[in-house]
Amino acid sequence: MNNPMQGYAARLHDRAAFDTVLEVDRVSLEYRTAQRVVRATHEVSFEIDRADRFVLLGPSGCGKSTLLKAVAGFIEPVGGRILLDGQAVRGPGPDRIVVFQEFDQLPPWKTVRQNVMFPLLASRTVGRREAEQRALHYLDKVGLAAFADAYPHTLSGGMKARVAIARALAMQPRILLMDEPFAALDALTRRKMQQELIDLWDDVRFTVLFVTHSIEEALVVGNRILLLSPHPGRVRAEIDSHAFGLHSLGGATFQQAAQRIHRLLFDETDAVHPQAQARPRPVPSQARAS
Repeated sequence: MNNPMQGYAARLHDRAAFDTVLEVDRVSLEYRTAQRVVRATHEVSFEIDRADRFVLLGPSGCGKSTLLKAVAGFIEPVGGRILLDGQAVRGPGPDRIVVFQEFDQLPPWKTVRQNVMFPLLASRTVGRREAEQRALHYLDKVGLAAFADAYPHTLSGGMKARVAIARALAMQPRILLMDEPFAALDALTRRKMQQELIDLWDDVRFTVLFVTHSIEEALVVGNRILLLSPHPGRVRAEIDSHAFGLHSLGGATFQQAAQRIHRLLFDETDAVHPQAQARPRPVPSQARAS
């Protein structure tokens, strides 16, 4: 059986010169309510490199999920531009796959294998034989090969989350978009899924844009964190967080970094506003309380 990763690896090799996968350049987003037009983000800029675990972190209402939807092509910016591999994003595409909070989006009449195959077949990305090979490959990666013929109603919340991730990775997107994917899970399952996501990234080295409002989750999951101010979302700073992980929880350095992030998010006197830069200057991950 051919390894479905070989073609993906070859394409990545061909694009090696394009280290920057995604560029968000001074993007402003708005949405309309019954009463008025609301600005969700104001001139937000950042870049995501290949194999980054890039986290958008901010309080509720700061526009982080709206930004992710704009990257996905569901929302058009009112200002600025979004580039994927140097090309303007003008709508949804199979090169950007979204994993949402809720995992009951899996059609209940399809098996786990069929659920993972479905977007591959619906988009005509590959034929049935390769779709099945990819499905089994990525189900094995997320530890669900033994459940390929099970139906969603027989799975736990964490298992449904893994199916959703396998389904997304099977599309072999240029960037995986995750919108608070573990928020609906209980605390223990959420912690387990965070570790499994990192383990899977260690194995596959995909590029991910991850949205959360949890400082702890951002430090655990991300290697880079972009901090957004309260509504409307503006860039406050970028944090280099590659040194942290689940092993860091409870440690003094981890707690200092979390406290520093909290001040950067909410204390105007401690904030950075690097709007003139395409990529904000990173704040050291070993952030010290001031």
